[in-house]
Order: sequence, then structure tokens, then C-alpha cells
Amino acid sequence: MTKKTKNSDKAEKLMEKEKTHEPSLNAKEELSEFFKTAIIAVVLAVLIRSFFYEPFNIPSGSMKPTLEVGDYLFVHKPSYGYSRYSFPFGIVPIEGRIAAKKPRRGDIMVFKLPTNTRIDYIKRVIALPGETVQMRAGRLYINNKLVPREPVGLKKIKDIYNVQSTMIEYIETLPGNVLHRIYEESDDEALDNTLIYIVPEDHYFMMGDNRDNSQDSRVGHAVGTVPFENIVGKADFLFFSTNGHASMFEIWKWPWSIRYDRFFMELDPVRLDIKEQQGS
Repeated sequence: MTKKTKNSDKAEKLMEKEKTHEPSLNAKEELSEFFKTAIIAVVLAVLIRSFFYEPFNIPSGSMKPTLEVGDYLFVHKPSYGYSRYSFPFGIVPIEGRIAAKKPRRGDIMVFKLPTNTRIDYIKRVIALPGETVQMRAGRLYINNKLVPREPVGLKKIKDIYNVQSTMIEYIETLPGNVLHRIYEESDDEALDNTLIYIVPEDHYFMMGDNRDNSQDSRVGHAVGTVPFENIVGKADFLFFSTNGHASMFEIWKWPWSIRYDRFFMELDPVRLDIKEQQGS
């Protein structure tokens, strides 16, 4: 067989192969495929956001020193089960919670504000259903027992308006040997002396770690105790953090505006009883 004949055979085979290929999509079909792909992507994103993880950013300093303005975290939905507030716009008509798991003291969680469920709040679980809470001269009492705290030192911090103030940092030990950090300006601020709060059944008493700069369950007309149903999920870990010194368009500043040391930081408090059991 000559070289020319071989080339002819190859050309014929190639033509036959091309004939078996599906015809290319026209513009209308390409647009249709694009929308199908986009819809699938949106559905997957909604499912992940509803059932597994939802991103949340920190807009205020009420949870300092644990959470900083500009932190971005994932809220873990399965931690406490699902209510209608687990889903976008509360569109799923669930009564109460399904697959419910009770929050633990010290958990940081995102919840729908009881006085306006269109607003998300993030605070720490301080007291459980049936317990009492009171602030006396800046000190926290749970079930009429003083919650211990150990001073760490003075901290100079800036708020979202770049105003600097001096805080005292403490390590607070909640009942059950749950340790976490708090800030106090002094023990004589607006919410440092309160009446006794009684936490109703299926409700939780929430407080910010920045004790003198947090609107939380101590402010009954604005927040109050949080119904179990209003919980969106548990704050799990940080996935991004920025100090806000660079705008979206100042790309050249981005590398110096990102807080790399906060990436993937876990948000659970220290639970000494668990650590002691693991070490035994």
C-alpha cells in the first residue's frame, strides 16, 4: 500500500469519526445549558447553606477579644438541629426544631434576634433554661453563685470608628469549668448592675464577651433571652479575616490587610473537664 493510499484511509476514518460526533450547540442551546448549570449551582449552594455551613461576618466589636470586626466564620447548622430559621428567609414551615441537640454553656452561636427575626446576632451561651443570671457591680452571678475571673492585663483597642479605649482582659470560668476571655472597661458601666433574670424553658441567656459594649440578653426590650427555635447554628471556625484597612479596589494593600494568623481558628471555649478526661 502506497503512502498516498494510507493517508487517504486516515482521512476517511477521520471524516467518519467526525460524522459520529454530536453537532455543536447553537447560541440558544448554549444559553440554556448555562442557565441549567447556574440553577444547579444555586440549588447546591442553598442546600449547603441550609443543612451544613453558612458564612457569617462580624460587623461589631461586641464579641471582642474572641471575635474581631472583619472576621468571617462558618456557622455549623447540624450542631443544634434545624428550625425554620435554619433556612433562607425562614421559608420551611418547621414548628420548633427537628434533630434537636441542646446548646452547651460557652458555645458561640448565631441566632435570630427575638425582637426582629430579620436580624442575625452572635453571642455566647452564658446560662441555660431554668437558671438565674444577675450582674452585681460588674460581676456575673449564675444561680446566685459568683462566676470567677482572673485578670490578664490591660489592652488598648480601637472600635469601628477608630476610637481607642483601654480594656481589662480577664479569663472567665463559667460553671462546668468552661474558660473564655472577656473585656471589661470597668465594673460600673450601664449593664454592670441588673435585676435577677430567670431563663425560661427552651430559652438561653446570651452575652457578648466585650461586656460593656454588647447589647445582649441583659437588654430585655431589645434582645432578651433567646428561644431555642431562633438559633441558626453554632459558630464553628474562622475562614477569613481582614482588618479593614484596604477597600475592595485597593488590591495592592490586600496582603497587608489580611489577618493570616486568624485563618481556621476554632471558636470553642476551653473545657477543662473534657481535657482532664482525655488526659487521664
